[in-house]
Amino acid sequence: MDTNWCPDLTGFAGPKYLALSRALRQAIRDGGLSPGTRLPTVRELAWRMQVTPGTVARAYQIATQEGLLAATVGRGTFVAATRPQFGPTQSLFVDRAPDATPGVMDLRAPRVPDVGQGAAFAEVLGAMDRLIRTDWLDYPSQRAEAPLRAAVVDWVSDRVMGSVTADDVALTLGGQNAISLVLQCVLRGDRPVVLVEELAYSGFRHAARACRAEVVPVEIDGQGMVPDALDAACRRHGAQVVCLTPDAQNPTAAHMGTERRAQIAAVARAHELQVIEDDCYSTILNDAPAIRALAPERTWVVGGISKTLTAALRFGYLICPAGRGETGRLIAQHGFFALPRPVSDLMTGLVQSGRAADLRQLVQAGFADRLQGVVNVLGGAALGWQAGLPFVWLPLPQGWRASTFTRMAETEGVLVRSADEYALVTGRAPNAVRIALNGRLTRAETEAAAGRLARLLARPPVDMAV
Repeated sequence: MDTNWCPDLTGFAGPKYLALSRALRQAIRDGGLSPGTRLPTVRELAWRMQVTPGTVARAYQIATQEGLLAATVGRGTFVAATRPQFGPTQSLFVDRAPDATPGVMDLRAPRVPDVGQGAAFAEVLGAMDRLIRTDWLDYPSQRAEAPLRAAVVDWVSDRVMGSVTADDVALTLGGQNAISLVLQCVLRGDRPVVLVEELAYSGFRHAARACRAEVVPVEIDGQGMVPDALDAACRRHGAQVVCLTPDAQNPTAAHMGTERRAQIAAVARAHELQVIEDDCYSTILNDAPAIRALAPERTWVVGGISKTLTAALRFGYLICPAGRGETGRLIAQHGFFALPRPVSDLMTGLVQSGRAADLRQLVQAGFADRLQGVVNVLGGAALGWQAGLPFVWLPLPQGWRASTFTRMAETEGVLVRSADEYALVTGRAPNAVRIALNGRLTRAETEAAAGRLARLLARPPVDMAV
């Protein structure tokens, strides 16, 4: 059976190929495309939708990798199943070359400004000549990572985390890898439950699903996760883990007060709940106690340098609950032995020399300068932001939907993330967008991008105005 299927992508946020793959998945799930249906050719659907053939081909490829479609040379592409048959096939982050499109300002994900990291890396690497010549031949070992674990303790010493020693630290290949390691440590049973904020970093969901866990959203407010809602979710679902971003809720930029943190810790303790505390966005000016300081026996702190130093090294760390550092390191060892020696040696040199701390301050100063520009331009809107954070939260005024605003912003040459990208498929997302700070843009360019968004805000689509 052939079809003249041509989807309307209204309501599907993100790049067109991802929006098309989601529309395709929904049409199959809802019965609009039944098994055995032959889809239009790539060029035919591209012509109908007025998109590039590459957009359609990429969407078809994703659905084929999931097992939803089957392609046969000479016959075409057919619907093969009503539910995905295989594991994750979409990237956690958009696979797009940075600044690949002239005139387009990408504010979807933070990018650290260049404050001299390259020169610092070269200097430290130059001092590592003997190590490079003699020690970079064998498998890396966690025993050799001991100095870097101690350096991490110094790196987080400005945060109130309770007692932390090098024995509490496990080193990871970035923050996302740290989240996965925690879930491998603590999840048990055939269908464990992981609780996340109803708007949350998508990496929590991807890591949980990779562990065959069910992901359940929990209500948030202006301070983050609501303790009563967390308690109710634990009673209803028997959850094992909760994922939180108390210092800088992603994407809303909410900050959790000390009393709320104590309430969350009490609920976690009452329900024997393990806590993953995402510290990747915390600022160096933060003096609020981490949840680990309040519940050290059950809190795993995830950190990294992607938002403060460089995203290229894929260096992260996991501060384990008291007495469980060996467990975290053992899971890491089973996964990848230890950090690659170039990464661990470079990071050790950067932190021990003080260059990492200096660079972190310069990066945050660069972000602060750009943030001030965005707030100055969009200050008339109800922005959510914190000093030192590389993103702001923009609730949209009446007349705008997040998906429509995101698409129209793209036509103006500005890429932002819709709130839909932070909600579960079954959840509800507000009409809001997250605007990240791109350190490769100057303050003037950042303000120009914010100005384009401000002009859009003032012109909601006529057919959506109420």
